Amino acid sequence: MNEAKALLEKIKEGIQEKKGKNIIIADLTNIGDTICNYFVICQGNSPSQVSAIVDSIKEFTRKGVNTKPFAVDGLNNAEWVAMDYSDILVHVFLPETRTFYNLEHLWADAKLTTIPDID
Repeated sequence: MNEAKALLEKIKEGIQEKKGKNIIIADLTNIGDTICNYFVICQGNSPSQVSAIVDSIKEFTRKGVNTKPFAVDGLNNAEWVAMDYSDILVHVFLPETRTFYNLEHLWADAKLTTIPDID
């Protein structure tokens, strides 16, 4: 398993640990001039859940693959938190903010993988 795949797996586990929903992984590796290779998009139902998902992702990536995000932005209001892992950008949204920005459709050429929710 390469580094990006291992990191994606830990990010997914961190999201699922805090019951993050509607996880989509956008593979941008076959699209030219992108800022990263993967987008991971998910949502939490409240600002406190969004923050908990972000903390969980940080913990899983640190313990699992010894990686920290280069930057985390948006924690002040926790409607949309972006986490920068260089080749992977993680977006944790509140549902209405996610619907508004509709990132999945901005990257319509990307290969989208939907991860089933864990209940």
